[in-house]
Amino acid sequence: MRILITGVAGMLGSDASDAARRAGHEVTGLDRHALDITDAAAAERAVAQAAPDVVINCAAWTDVDKAESAEDAATRVNGEGAGNVARAAAAAGAWTIHLSTDYVFDGRKREPYVESDPVAPQSAYGRSKLRGELAVADQARARHTIVRSSWLYGPGRCFPATILAAARARDELTVVDDQVGCPTLTGDLAAALVELAHAPTPGVLHVAAAGQCSWFEFAREIVARAGLSCEVNPGSTADLGRPAPRPEYSVLRTERGAPELPDWRDGLARYMSTYAYAP
Repeated sequence: MRILITGVAGMLGSDASDAARRAGHEVTGLDRHALDITDAAAAERAVAQAAPDVVINCAAWTDVDKAESAEDAATRVNGEGAGNVARAAAAAGAWTIHLSTDYVFDGRKREPYVESDPVAPQSAYGRSKLRGELAVADQARARHTIVRSSWLYGPGRCFPATILAAARARDELTVVDDQVGCPTLTGDLAAALVELAHAPTPGVLHVAAAGQCSWFEFAREIVARAGLSCEVNPGSTADLGRPAPRPEYSVLRTERGAPELPDWRDGLARYMSTYAYAP
């Protein structure tokens, strides 16, 4: 199978490329320098040249706070850009797998969100990602899968890496305890995306790590597994003064038979081992 991956230089794109190659697929990976997805003509040329069976769109604007002051720019990438990729894939006869986010929900629910729950994004980033979902559904017609996931981390700059660096430099950290979600290792999600490329399911799917925790609980587990003596204390989102609102609760589960991922603790253990953070 020929798979084209956009945003291949990012955490998820990189892991998706690796997972697809390990599965024996022919992979074309394009980073933002090779393909600006906001350029519809460029997207059409790139997809036509690669002639893929499946396009996995990992290209995205990911700066949640900056999107609050640059919503038009974020929407050009996450909304119009996603539509450009889906339209180009449809023209080439390829299936589109598009990555979305828990931020399309308002976070007011207190039980896991499933695919049929109503969306109500509270941030510019969330609105831009919802625009992308709608654009993909419109441009790819029935030949698309929209995968919502949550709290991604993996190679490079991510939450665990940031916490570990801070915990090595300081005796005490404060991390918010009033946001709950599913920390999802990009390697686990990447394997699920390749599985979906084999057997595409049309529509929206929720694919995130099993279990749930707050950022504080996640940070405490990271520090403990690294054997560091830094004390991790719970804090509140309000104290951070971030520009973008975050969903207070954004645990994702599936009612549509989406691939199930390991528990977040298992993903973290593999992350620590892979990137040599374990003691």
